[in-house]
Amino acid sequence: MKATAVPEIDGAYLFEPTPYADERGFFCRTFDADVVRSVGLDPTAFVQDSLSRSARGVVRGMHLRSGAGEAKLVRCSYGKVFDVVVDLREHSPTYLGRASFELSGAAQTTLYIPAGCAHGFQALTETADTSYRIDRPHDPAEDVTIAFDDPGLAIAWPLPVTSVSERDRRAPGLAEVLKQRES
Repeated sequence: MKATAVPEIDGAYLFEPTPYADERGFFCRTFDADVVRSVGLDPTAFVQDSLSRSARGVVRGMHLRSGAGEAKLVRCSYGKVFDVVVDLREHSPTYLGRASFELSGAAQTTLYIPAGCAHGFQALTETADTSYRIDRPHDPAEDVTIAFDDPGLAIAWPLPVTSVSERDRRAPGLAEVLKQRES
């Protein structure tokens, strides 16, 4: 497994496994504490694993946590997703930087998203399972959502959006969220 820094988002990393494939399919390591530690992250900091299943065209995001934020490892374990990260850490050298990735069950690449970054994705296949390893227990009172279609984010979702949650549909734009965080 190798770790590669994401230049557009300070502190973000892609963890790419080395799968062993044969006639049965493949086997690969999707988490390695030593590799995580080698980039300065604490592998024991992750306290919760979650999984979402989405249909083609579904968008989930853009989400982040207030307070101390929430760092996470994200991986598409089945299917394929278009994944987006936006750096909303005011003192980050990549503040307001954006990066997008195609994560897939075939590649099993894991994306590390630092606390303070907004995250969302769109399912590109009929079924897409996305796994999350999170560094804090979920507290709904800290949920922050930014409109996935906000012109300030300028995210070019690759497919027509077929479905979003009510929370995502009613989310404020980036400028409003940034203004709320200042007060």
